Amino acid sequence: MSIALQGRFVGELPELAVRWKAEEAPRPQLLVLNEPLAGELGLDTDWLRGPDGIGLLVGTAVPPDAIPAAQAYAGHQFGGFQPRLGDGRALLLGELVDTEGRLRDLHLKGSGRTPFARGGDGLAGVGPMLREYVISEAMHALGIPTTRALAVVSTGRPVYRETALPGAVLARVAASHLRVGTFQYAASVSAQQGDSGLLRRAADHAIARHHPAAAEAENPYLALLEAVSAAQARLIAQWMLAGFIHGVMNTDNMTISGETIDYGPCAFMESFDPATVYSSIDSWGRYAYGNQPSIALWNLARFAEALLPLLDADIGRAIERAEASLGAFQELYQSAWTDGMRAKLGVPSASAEDVDPLIETLLTQLQQSQVDHTSFYRKLASAARGDAEPARGEFVDLAAFDGWLARWRALRPDPAVMDRVNPVYIPRNHLVEEALTAATGGDLEPVRRLLDAISAPFDERAGLERYAQPGEKEFSASFRTFCGT
Repeated sequence: MSIALQGRFVGELPELAVRWKAEEAPRPQLLVLNEPLAGELGLDTDWLRGPDGIGLLVGTAVPPDAIPAAQAYAGHQFGGFQPRLGDGRALLLGELVDTEGRLRDLHLKGSGRTPFARGGDGLAGVGPMLREYVISEAMHALGIPTTRALAVVSTGRPVYRETALPGAVLARVAASHLRVGTFQYAASVSAQQGDSGLLRRAADHAIARHHPAAAEAENPYLALLEAVSAAQARLIAQWMLAGFIHGVMNTDNMTISGETIDYGPCAFMESFDPATVYSSIDSWGRYAYGNQPSIALWNLARFAEALLPLLDADIGRAIERAEASLGAFQELYQSAWTDGMRAKLGVPSASAEDVDPLIETLLTQLQQSQVDHTSFYRKLASAARGDAEPARGEFVDLAAFDGWLARWRALRPDPAVMDRVNPVYIPRNHLVEEALTAATGGDLEPVRRLLDAISAPFDERAGLERYAQPGEKEFSASFRTFCGT
């Protein structure tokens, strides 16, 4: 099978790429293959399972005209600016056109050290790569924009963290890997050169690839900022509605396309609490669940700063334009989130006057009673059908909840609407850890069962009861996630 991999990013933005090759994988073995995604890409699954396909998936057998490269970018990491980050253990193999005519990146993680590695070994373990596969597929099934995993291949090479672990490479597909950090790096280089040419070319590349309508605007670069802000407002609203906690919302992990990227210390919240943090490296709670909208706006402000030379020749006017543009983020986010909450409550057409106080009161009660964020809304759908006991049983202050329930029922909620947006199955943290531990030991069956459950998250199925249940309180209280680097 012949695969056409374009080198558009490398060709148009060579200053942002270092041509590089993946390290050899001594004994590559395919662990999981995303057959539906392979079909979308026009790739033959039998070929991918063979030696040439596996060679592509670990980066050691790429088409002769491909130009694998590590991408350069900067980033604010936990608020501190790092002027040169880049793909320390990743490679962009190139772009391919899928069956719908969309250009998509084929990208590797864990394929070895690059010039951006900064002391790291450039490798990845089986567990973290399977985590990204599982969580990104769950996000896709939930309808949340995301990069996706095509495959995970074990390399036959150990990686050393606290202990020796089996190594693996993740093959990832994305609309692109352009990030806020890409523009921070391009702006820095342009400033050093006293010429905004690289920054302008990066912006033109992003407009053409993701937001083509911006090219027709009076100020295309202001329109780009507005388009990225709108895409991120919608994305973060979806995260919040699903209870997803990214865990490491650095500017190098915010895409220009509006896709979720980088599933390192991510997790799904169980007991509702805006202060929830799972990431072991987020000791101050900067990226806690409830902080995600404000952090997204902070990141977008850094994007706007990078674009200032393109927004207006006069820096004062450029800042005014950027501030006015970013001022729309909160309204866009709030509208998307409120619409989503109305659907979760089964009252999509209810007025703000009727439903907004209900939402606020409900969230307070959920937090006070430590109610599971996911399963509660399915139990509430039962209440809309006449059986309120499953939902009532979650609350400590029954009188307060009963009062809320009466006001909500007066709006005539539609349980069918609720079931379409409230999942039964998410990647429960204890089940993810259980599956990854088994896979690290060579047993992939728990991963396969988990993937089966989350692939149809809204459809309740017999035999999958444990996949709908939160973990034990003791587990959740001490659960921490790690980057895996």
